[in-house]
Amino acid sequence: MKFVGNLIINPIDLTSISNWVYLKRYPFKSITRFNFITSCFFITLSLVFGYIYLHKAVPLPPAIAEQTPIINSNNSNGTRVCDYYDGAWVLDETETYPLYNASQCPFAEKGFNCLANGRKDNGYLKWRWKPKNCDVFRFSVGGILERLRGKRVVFVGDSLGRTQWESMICLLMNGVEDKASVYEVNGNKISKKIRYLGVRFSSHNFTVEFYRSVFLVQIGSVPKRAPKRVKSTIKLDELDNISSKWVDSDILVFNTGHWWNHAKLFEIGCYFKVSGRLKLGMSTMAAYTTALNTWASWVENTVNTNRTRVFFRTFEGSHWSGSNGHTCKVTKKPLVRSKREYRSQFSDAIKKVVNSMSVPVTTMHVTPMGSYRSDAHVGIWSDNPTVPDCSHWCLPGVPDAWNEILFSYL
Repeated sequence: MKFVGNLIINPIDLTSISNWVYLKRYPFKSITRFNFITSCFFITLSLVFGYIYLHKAVPLPPAIAEQTPIINSNNSNGTRVCDYYDGAWVLDETETYPLYNASQCPFAEKGFNCLANGRKDNGYLKWRWKPKNCDVFRFSVGGILERLRGKRVVFVGDSLGRTQWESMICLLMNGVEDKASVYEVNGNKISKKIRYLGVRFSSHNFTVEFYRSVFLVQIGSVPKRAPKRVKSTIKLDELDNISSKWVDSDILVFNTGHWWNHAKLFEIGCYFKVSGRLKLGMSTMAAYTTALNTWASWVENTVNTNRTRVFFRTFEGSHWSGSNGHTCKVTKKPLVRSKREYRSQFSDAIKKVVNSMSVPVTTMHVTPMGSYRSDAHVGIWSDNPTVPDCSHWCLPGVPDAWNEILFSYL
């Protein structure tokens, strides 16, 4: 027996009290643990079923499920859901194709209107480009005309760029009732040498323009004491002096490549110049890459890409053959397998430069799709049949597919 204050406590009673407390706490402790474990289990189960329910009941937003990727672009956030340029040409015998009649389009060059120039087979007009995992935007002229209202579309490049420019105008004219409301702003006719052509769609208040700049950079003078073989130069580190006219545009599409070859450079005495110094030993590809970097720097420092969508179309494969590379055999159908034109050093250089840029620019990698179309070249059906052409395309034809893809981006 112990005395605690005035309270008498028996040791046996202490044990009893202790046992009682233990018996009272143990069930409570067990119940607490059981409730905790059960709660965690049901919370986890609820989260799992909730996640499954949400993903089944609420589909992904179309903007995510069908988002158009930025292929070969320097935008690291581009979602590679659909590659427009990985696909095949499929026969489309509906009335949809061809998308226009070149003979009814005053802006289609006579030299590219193959049917009017005597081509008998018209199967080349019925092929539609179909990417593997998606569809190219189905051309709706009314919707595009509205989308371009108040805009300025500018193409810059060589004759292949002019072909795409002509194609776009012919595509859009189908949706204009008053054809006379579509006109060249200076009253000029299509010419291979003219530096500027601008067609205005007055009913929708926009223009589609073309600037001829085959190298994108400046043509320079011949330095003093230069070798006699030097007749002209290309200033690789300075963009074309008409470049200031390209800036204020909403859609800006570039191309260059077909003039970067031995015949159009060294054989006629044209050599490269950098920082005012002649570079006689510089290779064509090194010069081409230098020019592209000059262009990229100009875009980064001059163009407001928040307003202007900038595109660069890659090299368009030609189909010259023969030991001297001057034979042009136009087939009746697209090739089943693409040949060497599937790859291009020029296209690889374009993709590399664009991917390294600090502003958003989209590469239109049309090289693979063009490599199949040995049937779609002008061949002998131009305005000068004595000179075969396996570089340019008939209109309607392959350039229309380029514009369909361009419209898909927009």
